[in-house]
Amino acid sequence: QVQLVESGGGPVQAGGSLRLSCAPSGRTFSTYGMGWFRQAPGKEREFVAAISWSISTTYYANSVKGRFTISGDNAENTIYLQMNSLKPEDTAVYYCAADTSGDYHPTADIEYEYWGQGTQVTVSS
Repeated sequence: QVQLVESGGGPVQAGGSLRLSCAPSGRTFSTYGMGWFRQAPGKEREFVAAISWSISTTYYANSVKGRFTISGDNAENTIYLQMNSLKPEDTAVYYCAADTSGDYHPTADIEYEYWGQGTQVTVSS
């Protein structure tokens, strides 16, 4: 059984930074891409950022472009999300996800087979 474990969330003031991490536990597996999604109270889950290992490309939601940076280690199936210039509207539970299907559509949550339990990010004004 593969599990993804997120860490690094917490409270932060507006303008501050946080770095989220996501690593697998359990059996090893291969991924074609990994991503970050978030869900704020009363809202649907939304795409934040993703990385495609096969074409070494990163993807970002417009709302975080220029402030967030996704990076990772393909061999370890580990990803990070460096979040700078945080805003109160970034408050959400952040989830990492992994795609193992090979037909990778990075912004679509239904494409991801494995998900973490989420880590809370709270940005105060």
